[in-house]
Amino acid sequence: MGRIASSSQASIDKYMPVKLAQAIANRLFPELDSQLRSGRHIGIDELDNHAFLMDFQLELEQFYQRYNVELIRAPEGFFYLRPRSTTLIPRSVLSELDMLVGKVLCYLYLSPERLVHEGIFTLQELFEELVSLADESKLLKIVNQRSTGSDLDRQKLFDKVKTSLNRLRRLGMIFFIVGNDSSRFRINESIFRFGADVRSSDDAQEAQLRLIRDGEAIKIESSLMLNDDNGEEQDEDVNEEIE
Repeated sequence: MGRIASSSQASIDKYMPVKLAQAIANRLFPELDSQLRSGRHIGIDELDNHAFLMDFQLELEQFYQRYNVELIRAPEGFFYLRPRSTTLIPRSVLSELDMLVGKVLCYLYLSPERLVHEGIFTLQELFEELVSLADESKLLKIVNQRSTGSDLDRQKLFDKVKTSLNRLRRLGMIFFIVGNDSSRFRINESIFRFGADVRSSDDAQEAQLRLIRDGEAIKIESSLMLNDDNGEEQDEDVNEEIE
């Protein structure tokens, strides 16, 4: 029996490292793999999945290289997949508004208010922060090129911000406090994908604010295909690829 086991072990090693085989055989792997491929970020709040990625990081880095993507652990500790130009897994795009909402969420994450409120914000607070930091007239043009600034236009913008928030939730950057209710949410460290350019700044929040007000689009290093569970259509405005 010992020889058979030894022979079997050698056969596995020939084609796949034992620890990688253990990772793939783990009960967590199928769903976690699907989440990563869909563009989801795995933060430290997801205890089991994050611990699994920490334990098998080197082996899974080799595994995903076969698909021409990289398993990245960001300085803040969260994991995600970054595709190369030759990736075998489709890449996705975020709309201009999605990107701007992400940048404002990162600004809120860096703010003192996050500590006061334990990272919890409301959709209304996000909307008010967005229109105060960005050019409201340009925001309204996103929903209606002929916008007059009417209450109807503002409601349409609010609805689109809500849609963007849902997209970022599916990417693992925020969590709704109650089920699918988007009215209250907690921002986690994965939102720093939208703040990578200000990591080394002495005042990261101020640097992020300048980027928002200057209208500069921050290209996130990369994410993968965003599966739309609710069948929502991607906005038709200018999109930016997450590469």
